[in-house]
Amino acid sequence: MEARVSQCAARLERQENEIRLLTAEIERLKNSGCSGVSPSLEGLRDENAKLKYRLNFLRKSLQEERSKPAKSMVNINSCLQEIFGAAIQAAYPELENPPLVVTPSQQPKFGDYQCNSAMGITQILLKTKEQKISPREIAEKITKHIPANECIEKVEIAGPGFINVHLRRDFVSKQLSSLLVNGVQPPAIGKRKKVVVDFSSPNIAKEMHVGHLRSTIIGESMCRLFEFAGYDVLRLNHLGDWGTQFGMLIAHLQDKFPDYLTVSPPIGDLQAFYKESKRRFDTEEEFKKRAYQCVVLLQSKTPDFIKAWELICDVSRKEFQKIYSCLDVTLTERGESFYHEMMKDIVREFEDKGFVQVDDGRKIVFVPGFPVPLTIMKSDGGYTYDTSDLAALKHRLCEEKADIIIYVVDSGQSGHLQTVFAAGQMIGWYDPKVTRVAHAAFGVVLGEDKKKFKTRSGDTVRLIDLLEEGLKRAMDKLKDKERDKVLTAEELKAAQMSVAFGCIKYADLSHNRLNDYVFSFDKMLDDRGNTAAYLLYAFTRIRAIARLANIDEQMLRKAAREEVLILDHEKEWKLGKCILRFPEILQKILEDLLLHTLCDYLYELATTFTEFYDNCYCVEKDRQSGQIVKVNMWRLLLCEATATVMAKGFDILGIKPVQRM
Repeated sequence: MEARVSQCAARLERQENEIRLLTAEIERLKNSGCSGVSPSLEGLRDENAKLKYRLNFLRKSLQEERSKPAKSMVNINSCLQEIFGAAIQAAYPELENPPLVVTPSQQPKFGDYQCNSAMGITQILLKTKEQKISPREIAEKITKHIPANECIEKVEIAGPGFINVHLRRDFVSKQLSSLLVNGVQPPAIGKRKKVVVDFSSPNIAKEMHVGHLRSTIIGESMCRLFEFAGYDVLRLNHLGDWGTQFGMLIAHLQDKFPDYLTVSPPIGDLQAFYKESKRRFDTEEEFKKRAYQCVVLLQSKTPDFIKAWELICDVSRKEFQKIYSCLDVTLTERGESFYHEMMKDIVREFEDKGFVQVDDGRKIVFVPGFPVPLTIMKSDGGYTYDTSDLAALKHRLCEEKADIIIYVVDSGQSGHLQTVFAAGQMIGWYDPKVTRVAHAAFGVVLGEDKKKFKTRSGDTVRLIDLLEEGLKRAMDKLKDKERDKVLTAEELKAAQMSVAFGCIKYADLSHNRLNDYVFSFDKMLDDRGNTAAYLLYAFTRIRAIARLANIDEQMLRKAAREEVLILDHEKEWKLGKCILRFPEILQKILEDLLLHTLCDYLYELATTFTEFYDNCYCVEKDRQSGQIVKVNMWRLLLCEATATVMAKGFDILGIKPVQRM
């Protein structure tokens, strides 16, 4: 690369010297009475412009190559976008931000990728310059300016102006070898950024229910993706651990366990405890008055009341942790109480900047473009969820110095969150062009009757009950397949947990999070179609191929360094390209936060592998004796590359595969 930059720069310098000499000659001729511009000068200037674009492209590529970690995976789509971006700029230097559309081809006859920019450029030229040029003519001009590169074998123009791109087989083979030697590595992301993800967020003294499932699963997976990509990630659990409900809980605690300060109260069922206190609050006037007094004493940090509050929070934490342990979820707790001391400063800041209006004793803030104001102080001087959320936003921006903040919260909160974000912009806490603050909204979980998922009695489904039911059904499924007869007790337990929790997570993540989805154990445990059960079984089968051929990890590693991956068979070629699309998929999800794209990709990879395996012998055996007569090592390496990518995909989704199932 450095040699190519030097050659191009030297050639450019020679041309610029020629241009200076020709320009001086033309000036001399003009002064002596001759007119006209030398055709050779025009041609030289044209070639010189192309050479400048070529040099800029090479320098940019070299800079990016040097900035990438040595082992980062190549994003082929991004490489092609750079190449075609340079070609379009060289062909049409007068266009600002021309459309750049590069996508994988849907059919092999149309090559491996397509550049579909010509149609968009046609429209721009027609609108801005009133030039009517056919997309095909534009496509031809673009292809003439494609810079030298290591990935494109050839391009063809099809139809009205599609540019079909055929990749070089040695390039794909080289990338696969790199993957096998270095493992699955993230694509280079540039500057390491700080990401805050707010997810799960249950309420103290209430059990986690099916409504918390989506936020917890989606948020965990997003964190894993950003961490894999090299970001500094802070996983925040914005617990509902402060507010007026604690008054009634503390008052009830004092009555039921009067010695709570010296003897730890045996609160076994916090949900029942909450319901008892709520019933008393609604029906007993004296209790209600005492509950309000308890709130005041708690907020004024009276030690005995802080102790009671901590006891109640600890009971909840232990229950929440059971769920998080099952789902392998890690969080940093930072509930509403964490921001309590900051709220008075939030109110003062909005007042000082003239954004506060008083309405019937309440302090409210109207944000332009949003019909419902934020209430930052109640008429009794108390704070609200609006105040708490503003304080949390400011802390994440100004104290945590987050570059990206993601709220994994249900779609019903969209209006509220967008108002809070807009208020943060209005007061000057952040610029959306610099800092990304996003609401990763999601739909509700439905029962098979397409209504909100409830128990038969109409109650909300407890999350712990759902997970236990998943374990039971997973074991039933494994026993139906008689896996209990071939697996050890330890292997069977590992398979049960892998299938149960993997299927629950995958059923959620494989749906577009913006939509509601139907929760069905029967569908998610089906080992046919796009389910975790199918993918987990496929993964164990792929891993078993080398093992059954008596090829161990050390032999595979040695082969990865020495073997050339032959991709002559169409199914080998299809699988190789599919494996290398992994960085493209991750890059897309980092941008749109839609994790079902990864699930769709893993399913496509598994089915593409099946096509390959059905058509290409990895291990050849004697038909009579069953003895292995030949091992096609390059194909075993393709098996290994597939499994390696699948394993990383599972890890991002929070799914734990097992070696034997």
